[in-house]
Amino acid sequence: MEVGVRYVIIGCGNVGMELARRWRAAGHAVTGTTTSSERVGELRKVCSDVAVLRGSDSAAVAEATRGADAVVLTVSPRLSRSFDAARRVAEYADTLAASARTAVAVHPRVVFTSSTSVYGAGSGSLIDEATPTTDDADASPRNFVAAEEAVLSSPRGAVVRIPDVYGHPRDIDYPARVRFAHEVLGGSVPFAAESLLYRIDHRDAARALEFVVERELTGVYNAVPDATVPPTNAAAFGKICAAEGLPELVYRGEIRTPAVPVTSGRLRAAGFAFAHRVDGGGRAHDR
Repeated sequence: MEVGVRYVIIGCGNVGMELARRWRAAGHAVTGTTTSSERVGELRKVCSDVAVLRGSDSAAVAEATRGADAVVLTVSPRLSRSFDAARRVAEYADTLAASARTAVAVHPRVVFTSSTSVYGAGSGSLIDEATPTTDDADASPRNFVAAEEAVLSSPRGAVVRIPDVYGHPRDIDYPARVRFAHEVLGGSVPFAAESLLYRIDHRDAARALEFVVERELTGVYNAVPDATVPPTNAAAFGKICAAEGLPELVYRGEIRTPAVPVTSGRLRAAGFAFAHRVDGGGRAHDR
C-alpha cells in the first residue's frame, strides 16, 4: 500500500495499540481513540494523533474519521462490568452496538472486531462463517451480533470474529485469572464449562485486522487459531484450580462460546497465517 494512507482505530486496547504500532511502522498515519484522557500519553507513543471520545458519540467520531481511508473498531467492554448479567446490558449496548452504528453512519469503510460468542455453543461438527449466529438473549452475544449487522449493512463493511485475546505483557496469566475469580467473584464465572478455550495472541489479532483492511476484504472472517482443538473451560481451568489448591470454579453458562471446533479456513484461504501460539499457562510463543 502506498504511503499517505490514514487509519482510525476506535478503542485502543492491547489489540488496537498493536495495530497502530504496525501501521505507524509501515509509514501510515494513525488516529487512535480512548475514552480516558489519562491514556493519551500512552497512545501518542504509537499513534500519530489521539482523540478522547466514546464510540457512540457521533459528532466526535465524525470529526475523528474525516478523511480516513478506513475505520477499525477494536472497542471492548470494561472487564469490571462483564461478570454480572445485569451490568453487561448497558455496557455492551453502548460499547459495541452503538459504536458500530455510529461508525457506519459517518464512514463507508468500517472493520469491526467481533467475538466468537456470536455463535453461542455452536451446532454440528464444525463452525465456520456460515454457521448461524445465536439467538441467546445475553447482552454479550446480542450486542456483538447487533454491531455486526450494522457494519455488514455497509457494502464495504467487514467483521473479524476472534476468541479470547492473550499474550500481551500487561495481561495476567490464567492462574492469576482463576485466583481473581475465587478472590473477587466468589469462584463463580459467567462462562460455560463445555466451551472450548480458544485464544488468540494479541499480535495475531492485530495482524488479522491489518490483513482484512489492506486486502480490502468484506464480509465475515473467523480469526481463531485452529491448528488444534483446545480443551474445554472446565478441563483447562480445573487443571489450574488443582495446581493452585483451589476449589473448582462454578460455571453459570450465561456467555456461551463454541463447544465444537471452529475453522478459520476462509481467512487462511485469503492468504493469512497465524504466527503465534499461547501455551497452557497463557504465555505467548512464535510458531
